[in-house]
Amino acid sequence: MMSVAQGTQDLLLAEAAQDLLFREARTANTFSDEPVSEERIQAIYDLVKWAPTSMNVQPLRVLLVRSPEGRERLLKHMSEGNRAKTAAAPLTAILAADVDFHEHLPTQFPHVPNAKDFFTDEEGRIETARFNALLQVGYFVLGVRAAGLAAGPMSGFDADGVNQEFFPDGRKKSLLVVNIGNPGENAWFARSPRLAYEQVVETV
Repeated sequence: MMSVAQGTQDLLLAEAAQDLLFREARTANTFSDEPVSEERIQAIYDLVKWAPTSMNVQPLRVLLVRSPEGRERLLKHMSEGNRAKTAAAPLTAILAADVDFHEHLPTQFPHVPNAKDFFTDEEGRIETARFNALLQVGYFVLGVRAAGLAAGPMSGFDADGVNQEFFPDGRKKSLLVVNIGNPGENAWFARSPRLAYEQVVETV
């Protein structure tokens, strides 16, 4: 089996960056009270906006929960195991898919003037929005790590409740809730194992 040292020789990304984004990156469960500035989140977005999406649809939408009032509205929809850490995180982002992403295609996919017309079927449009927004979600978590911050992505919440609470017009569908900040005390669980290359990759 290829060792870590051997594997990194085939990657262009510096080993320190590999560690920051992948090998040493962890899901944080506690956070310090140091705030996360708007400028830092904008820098993260300006990096992750280059994620690939089908026909450049870019359906990811990000709702930043900063105020105590907004946090209280969110906490009641979080699963019991996620409430305390969400209450203590300096910033929480609700990541959602915009099911009306096609409205932006005239400017975002201009070389196909009628691209918006490809998505008149609502069911297909919702599926496209979800799939592509989830691609962007992965990039968003990497962007948080690239900023030197810890991310705590969570799927343990009442998605319908969050949608009704924050997106009542039905245009956005919540996908993931992510706590963001600098790690606090005892932030990490023990590292869980990962499947080996041979267990995951096949060749035909």
